[in-house]
Amino acid sequence: MNPEIVKKYPIWKMLMDYSIAFFAVILLLPLFFLLVIIASIDTGFPGIFVQKRIGLNGEIFNVYKFRTLEPKTSRKSRIGLWLRKYKLDELPQLINILKGDMSLVGPRPDIPGYYDKLEGENRFVLLLKPGLTSEAGIKYRNEEQILAQQKNPLQYNDEILFPDKVKMNLDYYHHLSFKNDLYILLKTFSVLKS
Repeated sequence: MNPEIVKKYPIWKMLMDYSIAFFAVILLLPLFFLLVIIASIDTGFPGIFVQKRIGLNGEIFNVYKFRTLEPKTSRKSRIGLWLRKYKLDELPQLINILKGDMSLVGPRPDIPGYYDKLEGENRFVLLLKPGLTSEAGIKYRNEEQILAQQKNPLQYNDEILFPDKVKMNLDYYHHLSFKNDLYILLKTFSVLKS
């Protein structure tokens, strides 16, 4: 990587992440407890799902979500479908932000075998903390439905979706700014309301 292109992680981004996540957790605490109880009854105790994901500098971290799959069948439960539709299953990632694993805006955290395998300039994506939202996340918010329509979902993901996400996340890296983060956050809320 060219050291002249590598940017320091901006202080304004850390301040924005911690302050918004802190107030969001306090504000949403009753909802958190309610959803943990609902998810625990629906999918078994505990109602929190933990999975290894690729983070900043390619390091592995545990991402938190509300559980949405039935334990015996691994199918999405009716409540799980509702949680996913409104992205409520992602709310525990506010804890990931407070822990410093994630940011409000950045590439969506992926399982090992994708971002950690990038080469050349594409590896600049690893200099960003994974985010709760991103332009790519907004564009592919219905990714499961898109993949379900393909003859070969894995091939389509590897050859079409993932390279496009990398391109969008790389563009975000090169145009990192407070204004851009604010735009993406507002766009996210706008999409969730529609």
